[in-house]
Amino acid sequence: MGEHDYVLIADDMEVNRAILSEIFCSSYSILEAADGKEALWQVRRHEEELSVVLLDIVMPEMSGYDVLVAMRDDGILVKVPVVVVTSEDSIQSEMKSFDLGASDLIMKPFEPHVVRRRVQNIIDLYQHKNNLEHLVETQAQRLQASNEAMIDALSSVIEYRNLESGQHIRRIRLFTRILAERISRAGYSKWGPADINMISSAASMHDIGKIAIPDSILTKPGRLTDEEFGVMKTHAEKGSEMIREISWMSDQEYIRYAYDICRHHHERWDGRGYPDGLKGEDIPLSALVAGVADVYDALTTVRVYKGAYTHKEAVRMICGGECGSFPQWLLDCLLNVEKNFARLAHEYADGRALPGKVRATTIG
Repeated sequence: MGEHDYVLIADDMEVNRAILSEIFCSSYSILEAADGKEALWQVRRHEEELSVVLLDIVMPEMSGYDVLVAMRDDGILVKVPVVVVTSEDSIQSEMKSFDLGASDLIMKPFEPHVVRRRVQNIIDLYQHKNNLEHLVETQAQRLQASNEAMIDALSSVIEYRNLESGQHIRRIRLFTRILAERISRAGYSKWGPADINMISSAASMHDIGKIAIPDSILTKPGRLTDEEFGVMKTHAEKGSEMIREISWMSDQEYIRYAYDICRHHHERWDGRGYPDGLKGEDIPLSALVAGVADVYDALTTVRVYKGAYTHKEAVRMICGGECGSFPQWLLDCLLNVEKNFARLAHEYADGRALPGKVRATTIG
């Protein structure tokens, strides 16, 4: 027997269950339910093993219609087909069954050979659909892994030139993910898992524009002059232009997130950021999240121009506005997940942090 081996027969008449069981018992293990409530319990218990549900409409405790509604609400109907087997010979009954998600409807009394063929066709179609969806999901996961590997390789070039370790990319991605998940749970965004995956992956590319910054500025071991800092700030625009140039290579929604993060992760809530001086809700939310992640990582790691602050100092500086202004609700979300930030900073540390002090305004 394979992964989907069970046929559930839900009918309050024992004779009907016996007839249907005789039709399918040579190929499947049979489950029976004499009322709707028991049928739903069996469905939920054996969801992963069910090939099909043969469902009567008129049953005690819970009608077949109610079972269909519950299965639909549980998300089970997308994986397990339901064939309604009923004596209710009306257009209204047929329409209602299909509207609630039934795959087919067979009228009583029935011809066993016809029932076997029609039900088997439904089972085969669903298994083919599920196999195809699994194949598509697997290919999508492989493509995402390939894209992330390419992003990591490209971002590593920037880190190598910037004298940073490869852990920086991983930390930014993880910080962004944790904060984005908290924002979604708190109701400040409608991001689902797919959005958060794209945003955290795109955050890895936030500093891609630094590839166009001269080494003399990028790796200068000290404070930048105003002129040098002006050049450094162009990395946001240059990075977003690079993203725009490769927009044909990837999913457009992913590219939008990558563009927004690249260009706007240095924007600040009060309009004093760069490159466009966006203010408040004009700043893409994904860029704000990546911006907090970037500032936290810059503060808590050693850079050529500074030593590392402690986790506690970094959170205090961010929440106190020393690194530019962020909305209070975003800071509240940061405080809610700060222990996770500290844990990840430790797990993915570049090495022993060196104490140091520097004005946060030098963080590029």
